Amino acid sequence: MSTPADRSPDSTLAFLREGYRFISTRCERYGSDVFTTRLLLEPTICLRGRPAAMLFYDPERFRRAGALPKRGQRTLTGVGGVQGLDGPSHADRKAMFMALMTPSAVRHLGQLFEAEWRARIPVWERSGPVVLFDEVGRMLTRAVCAWAGVPLAEREVTRRTDDLHAMIDSAAALGPRHWRGRLARHRGEQWAGDLVERVRRGALPAPAGGALRAIAEHRDEAGRPLPRRVAAVELLNVLRPTVAVDRFVVFAALALHDHPHCRDRVRSGGDATEQFVQEVRRYYPFFAVAAARVRHSFDWQGHHFPQGRRVLLDLYGTNHHPQLWPEPERFRPERFAGWRVDPYAFVPQGGGEHLGGHRCAGEWITIELMKRAVTVLTTALRYEVPPQNLALSLRRMPARPPSGFLLSDVRRTD
Repeated sequence: MSTPADRSPDSTLAFLREGYRFISTRCERYGSDVFTTRLLLEPTICLRGRPAAMLFYDPERFRRAGALPKRGQRTLTGVGGVQGLDGPSHADRKAMFMALMTPSAVRHLGQLFEAEWRARIPVWERSGPVVLFDEVGRMLTRAVCAWAGVPLAEREVTRRTDDLHAMIDSAAALGPRHWRGRLARHRGEQWAGDLVERVRRGALPAPAGGALRAIAEHRDEAGRPLPRRVAAVELLNVLRPTVAVDRFVVFAALALHDHPHCRDRVRSGGDATEQFVQEVRRYYPFFAVAAARVRHSFDWQGHHFPQGRRVLLDLYGTNHHPQLWPEPERFRPERFAGWRVDPYAFVPQGGGEHLGGHRCAGEWITIELMKRAVTVLTTALRYEVPPQNLALSLRRMPARPPSGFLLSDVRRTD
């Protein structure tokens, strides 16, 4: 079998122009879930679907070192973080993060977040329209910093939130948006590095069990402390992805607005809320792709994977694959009733296993925070959704409604 090839000499601009649909559009055009193209002038293999995800997360065939383009490391993930590690180094670093994700710790972060919501409602009652995206970002920054043991004065909240947003928003951008992310990454690593150094010197008390102390005191597989810059990257790898959940929260509010019949179902909590949250994560665009490189040349299902070749797994396309998800473009939370967890078919934050693989360590945090948000939106307040631009473009990565989701006439109900 010959692997279909994209005809363009380089598809980088097409990828940026088409966004989340770039890979799936070509898979449908070629009738194949595997094709080759050139991105950033480099030959690249693109994949989607469950068998492709199972292949992609095989550590014997793929490595993460050197897979993410430098522009993504210098904005989104940082250089030297867990996302770019393999083998024992990855296992050691991933275990550090997983140790933070105990059920009680995840629940505590959810409680902090919900408390932030409830504290803001009286303020919203006295104000005009509020931008939910901006408000939730700041609430998440306060909550995750308190949870991680990171000191954060109120006067710093907006600045730190803006920097974390800029890192998230810039990896797939060109021009000013990209450079804002580069600058935010530099400032953020300086700030986080200073915190780590102060903890190590004993100048800053950090609570046991918190991410700041765990990262500052961590020793790698060789017994060495993490270099200051790497420790700063990993601390931001706790804060930044948590703040990024504000997009999922806004998507949940958008789903409640577009599908009002869901509101009564999720108001009762329990399984209905779980199903709704999971469908929001499946349906709406979050991560677009994951990247890896071929460790050793091999053939798979008639396709050749040369050593060193960059490979992209289409996360959004896998979550919308018609062979995995009947009527994938319909929002149907009930599809998750009785659903059995499949780490290769449902990949909103990456696939594979949490502990031994590269699936996002913070996935349980995402689900907890979304459940809390949905509970508040459906039980703790009433609000109007004024006319605004809620059109969600799949061309923009990462996506969000242009208006940020405006709420007006907010009132408490409990």
